[in-house]
Amino acid sequence: MVQAPHLKREAPLIVIAGPTASGKSALALKLAKQIGGQIVSADSMQIYRRMDIGTAKPTAEEREEVVHHMIDIAEPREDFSVGLYRAKADPVIDKLSANGIPPIVCGGTGLYINALLFEHAFGGGTRDDGYRELLWERAAKEGNTALYETLMKEDPESAAGLHPNDVKRVIRALEILRLTGRKKSEQTDAEKPPRRGYRLCVLTLPREVLYERINFRVDRMIRDGLIEETARLKAEGLNEGHLSMKAIGYAEVLRYLNGQLKKENMLELIKQNTRNYAKRQITYFKKMKGAVFLDAEATTANGILSSAE
Repeated sequence: MVQAPHLKREAPLIVIAGPTASGKSALALKLAKQIGGQIVSADSMQIYRRMDIGTAKPTAEEREEVVHHMIDIAEPREDFSVGLYRAKADPVIDKLSANGIPPIVCGGTGLYINALLFEHAFGGGTRDDGYRELLWERAAKEGNTALYETLMKEDPESAAGLHPNDVKRVIRALEILRLTGRKKSEQTDAEKPPRRGYRLCVLTLPREVLYERINFRVDRMIRDGLIEETARLKAEGLNEGHLSMKAIGYAEVLRYLNGQLKKENMLELIKQNTRNYAKRQITYFKKMKGAVFLDAEATTANGILSSAE
């Protein structure tokens, strides 16, 4: 267990993380019911209202069984930052702990989890508006992937934690490198003091099993109405310019609705992009200090509790 010297609470914050489709939510639900806890989502897309199918939110029944926090807290038009997430999640975690209710953080957004566990400057206050503008222009002309590939060459560790369509954060990472001459990823967890005691449990699966789960999940999302959900969001005026609509699943369906992709190509692209995202998630969690890796198929709620002792 990693324990901050100033922490007053004895129990560490339990965090269940891992790649998409690894079974995090189901395990967190079992654990919460067993110990009387509540779940704090660490998913950068589950924060958005009316985006339910593509974000694999817990069902209404699951949310009745166990209280979930940090879900449906923003409109899809909002640009939600990691700093804002921490500002909203911290009081929730502190209040639950103060009331004797174990908070269980569950999610796959490494940046959000990192922000909860470690001190961050969230940008350090330095910026270069001219350089930013050049990068935005390049993204418009050459596509988001061009910027992402540049970051992959210059700072692959930071790139591993980002989606190619998250242009804002890709640009910020490149800007930090230009201004400081130091990679954003070089600010390692070891250099950042932990903000609280924690136990970071990362679920793992053989890659072929994980990919099968991903493919199955995507097929199920389509059957459950992802296309129709995206069409309703589009009817609200949301488009590829909104951060929420850059999420995997919505971005590809939006292209299909705009006549840019055939349905079969859309389906395969969602699966491919999700698999690639899962690989980046795994890479990111491997670099997090104190992470304990557990077999997703064998781990139980008791196993999580044992690892936190």
